[in-house]
Amino acid sequence: MRLHNLVKSEGESHPTKRLGRGRSSGHGKTSGRGHKGQHARAGSSIRPGFESGHVPLYRKLPKRGFNRARFQTEWSIANIGSLEAVPAEVTEITPQILADCGIIRFNSNLVKVLGEGEISRAVTVFAHKFSASAKEKIEKAGGKAVELSDASAQSEEAQGE
Repeated sequence: MRLHNLVKSEGESHPTKRLGRGRSSGHGKTSGRGHKGQHARAGSSIRPGFESGHVPLYRKLPKRGFNRARFQTEWSIANIGSLEAVPAEVTEITPQILADCGIIRFNSNLVKVLGEGEISRAVTVFAHKFSASAKEKIEKAGGKAVELSDASAQSEEAQGE
């Protein structure tokens, strides 16, 4: 499918308003802009929340509540199927090797291996967490799943710096 093959769905487009074509058109004289005022002028646009110079409502209201976004732990996900992209001569797969192969990002601290896909060779995989199915598939292929502790992850970061 290409862009020139796309067909508009019914009701997606509307005919354009023909403004200033006399009173009988329904959009004559002021062309739907009313009489005078900011919106009647050309180039009129005001940002959302603007209250004509008053202190806007979002600044008057107190900031309340709690957001746990800054406390949550971010995991980089690697599937068993993506481990096949690691070169065959590598027998020990670490988070650094996963980052070098482009499976996870370089700046990720914690790695979790999930069981989607298949692995055909015996490898030792080092990660911070494994799903049960991922562990089972690695061991079924004759490899080992080794869990890293958070302390070892921090020491690896310190060595990299």
